[in-house]
Amino acid sequence: MNAPTPAEQRAVDAAQRFVDTHVRPNALAWDQGRADTRSLFSDAARAGLLGLEVPVEHGGQALSFGSKCRVAEILAAADFGLAMALINSHNVANHLARMAAPDVVRRYVPALLAGERTGCTALTEPGAGSDFSAITTAARRVGDGWQLDGEKTWIVNATHADVMVVYAQTEPDGRAGGIAAFVVDGTREGCVRSPRLDSSAARGIDAGGFLLQGYRALADELLHPPGQAFKAALTSINGARIYVAAMCCGMVAQCLQVASTYGSQRRTFGKALHEHQGWRWILADAAIDLEAARLLVDAASERIDSDRDAQSTAARAKVFATRMAGRHIAALLHAMGAEGLREQHPFLRHLAAAQVAALVDGSTEMLLERLAKDIRNT
Repeated sequence: MNAPTPAEQRAVDAAQRFVDTHVRPNALAWDQGRADTRSLFSDAARAGLLGLEVPVEHGGQALSFGSKCRVAEILAAADFGLAMALINSHNVANHLARMAAPDVVRRYVPALLAGERTGCTALTEPGAGSDFSAITTAARRVGDGWQLDGEKTWIVNATHADVMVVYAQTEPDGRAGGIAAFVVDGTREGCVRSPRLDSSAARGIDAGGFLLQGYRALADELLHPPGQAFKAALTSINGARIYVAAMCCGMVAQCLQVASTYGSQRRTFGKALHEHQGWRWILADAAIDLEAARLLVDAASERIDSDRDAQSTAARAKVFATRMAGRHIAALLHAMGAEGLREQHPFLRHLAAAQVAALVDGSTEMLLERLAKDIRNT
């Protein structure tokens, strides 16, 4: 990992202060459904976390993708759900700032950066998940604009997001070539929010969906036309796989720290846990894989920042990091004994979140197929 620039270090420090002040004290309440992560967006905005990659001319910091991954790791160490929520809203602001028409940028980006509005990206539908080209949300021209009809589900932030990047099909049986992307205003007529999709895993993601029923998008709210949107979505998904891998590193690092501290304090059979060889090996094994996962994240991030193809490196990072998280969070919990089950510790929350991480933005099995093709072609 390259040494951070002063601006990058300030962002990392701000993320750590935000976590210490706002996230760790509330993470358990979010997990239990007693509090709502939406209330923290204004605090995240003041910390600069909603404009990390956004160009300076639009109010952001223009930091690297790698910097966003470092921040994502810090956030997820405290709460994976909140990390996903903030990063996804940030991504919408960055996407619009770079790709949307000037009036659309003025209409939405300042409010997103201030945390006054929140964003989401909507690909998944009840009948189309990993098979993105099978989406059926329809877009047809009506006058100068477009009418959108369809349903989206399992969308991060959908319980509150009102600035939505929505992918829809413009041609009957058009598959990938007919897909376009639109900016949808969730406060406008024709957008109906669906009930929250509750789960005990990473509740802070605020997953849900919405129906578009005769929704009218303005002409300038066409973000990516047919022929370009599918590629744009795949590029975004590659990035998501990398920062999800970084989030897994954060969760394992936090569990490792908690277990190590406990190992110095807890005594069994007349000596501290750290003095038991078999117990030490559990922590050493986790530390090795954590370092390897971080190297994979760094390698994939560097390809994004140098504008090179990252499809395979992103897949490798996500497969390894999610497997690493699932294995070592469970092992570290068991190293704690029954103490690891206490809700004051992050093990159960992070273990559930690791399962979420393995499913979002392409399942492990799907990514293994992608990597197997690389092997056949070498």
